[in-house]
Amino acid sequence: MENILKKINQLYPLSAKAVELFLDGMKIVSLAKGAILFKEGAISSKIYFLEKGAVRALYYKEDKEITFWFGFEGEMIMTLHSYIANKPGYETIELLEESLLYEMDLNYLQDLYKENIELANWGRKMAEEEFLKAEKRFLSQQFQTAREKYESLQMQYPRITERVQLGYIASYLGINQVTLSRIRSDLRNS
Repeated sequence: MENILKKINQLYPLSAKAVELFLDGMKIVSLAKGAILFKEGAISSKIYFLEKGAVRALYYKEDKEITFWFGFEGEMIMTLHSYIANKPGYETIELLEESLLYEMDLNYLQDLYKENIELANWGRKMAEEEFLKAEKRFLSQQFQTAREKYESLQMQYPRITERVQLGYIASYLGINQVTLSRIRSDLRNS
């Protein structure tokens, strides 16, 4: 629970009472590498908080997987379409490692938002943070070179190449694996 509480309080510090309400709605779940948390085209009634492990979000286009997000310890995992609009998500979210998660029913969280101003403010801050991350990813894809994108990813997640297949990283960066290998080689040699 340490990673989750740290992330929750980094985003918006909560009182002990608000944290207790929040934790009351969670149940611990241990899942194997390869487990699917969310499937494209489905409405989800759950959200997850990742205590230990790694996850990726992917989208299928013309029989090709496109990875567009990675999550690690402390991250909240959800499909935004279900969270915001109760609509089917466009993404599949897959565990990349054996993971320890805390699961919460989305209706429970929405009720907390109605009943507790601290948690409502936390939820607003979380949504704002997700929006800023999405904007940053979009701008990176539009304006950075492949090398700059890789360097940014390495700065954000220093151990990512130890935990995530290079093919998934290449997909995330919008390049092929040969180009990624070339970038990594150039960086090691410079």
